[in-house]
Amino acid sequence: MFVAWRDLRFARGRFALITVVVVLVSVLVGFLSGLTGGLAWQNVSGVLALPADRIVLAPSAADATPTLSDSTITPEQTDAWTAAAGVVSVTPIGISQVRAQSADHREGVTLFGGVAGETEPSADGDVVLSQGAAAALQVSAGDSITLVGEEYTVERVTGDDWYSHTPVIHTTLTDWQSVSARMGVPDAHATALLVTGAPDAATLDADTGTVTATPLSTLMNLPAFRSEIGSLLLIVGLLFGISALVIGAFFTVWSMQRRGDVAILKALGATNRAVRLDALGQALVVLLIGTGLGLAIVTAAGLALQGRMPFILSPLTTLLPAALMVVVGLAGAMFSLRAVTTADPLTALGSNR
Repeated sequence: MFVAWRDLRFARGRFALITVVVVLVSVLVGFLSGLTGGLAWQNVSGVLALPADRIVLAPSAADATPTLSDSTITPEQTDAWTAAAGVVSVTPIGISQVRAQSADHREGVTLFGGVAGETEPSADGDVVLSQGAAAALQVSAGDSITLVGEEYTVERVTGDDWYSHTPVIHTTLTDWQSVSARMGVPDAHATALLVTGAPDAATLDADTGTVTATPLSTLMNLPAFRSEIGSLLLIVGLLFGISALVIGAFFTVWSMQRRGDVAILKALGATNRAVRLDALGQALVVLLIGTGLGLAIVTAAGLALQGRMPFILSPLTTLLPAALMVVVGLAGAMFSLRAVTTADPLTALGSNR
């Protein structure tokens, strides 16, 4: 690394320029990663929090792929799953999107009816609000909200559940069915079944006309989630490819310009391994400085933006993209090694004159 360090100090302007490029790409990748994580959380966190080994849906048509937005479970299907061997518990839940209104605010929300656990209201007429719903409606425990013309009491505020970019309000299943009836669906029983245990899902699906999936695979059947996250991940992937090309092009040109210096080193006895490590070490220094600065900027911006926009700061959205930036940058820099290893020592001795 002796020559690499002297090269970095001598050509400070050139290396500062490529470092700035690395910083900018790192900021773009880190910011998009945090935004992707935040948007994914506000899309499906409520579904991921459902206490179930399997989620049972019923398609709206025989050849349709069921989703949480159009599934309709009948009482007969609930009874069949409840009586099946291997089932530990079956919980029918209802999911629908409505408008909630407080004294001074109105907000689109998603109702989750019948979900057991700490988010379940203790009685009909009570609701449990997520933090996002409470903030949007400006209410707290003991206040009242209106859902489709009926007034409900806020029992407590807990959790940070979201569904399709709307905050979640938890009701009893009976209250959800009542809301659905006021919305024009008088015979609504449930949207899905939360099943725990290890039943013969394939046989039950064939007998009852349902479709069973894990909570994670259920998310991939949501068109909005799949298209939104797919588009953002494609952009992040393209940025990684761009960073590899830019860094590789820079160091390829730079290696070609110093072929004479490398030839002198080889004439003095330097091995190909030594000059490779010298070139890669130079690229690693630039990448570490650039990604480090980019990571610091993303972290500062994320802390400032949290609560104002869907942005998640976590090792998955900061450290992992930064590490991948270093890896793809080194992969791009490896393309410049041919100009280093093929430098002819005779060139340094003036054989071309």
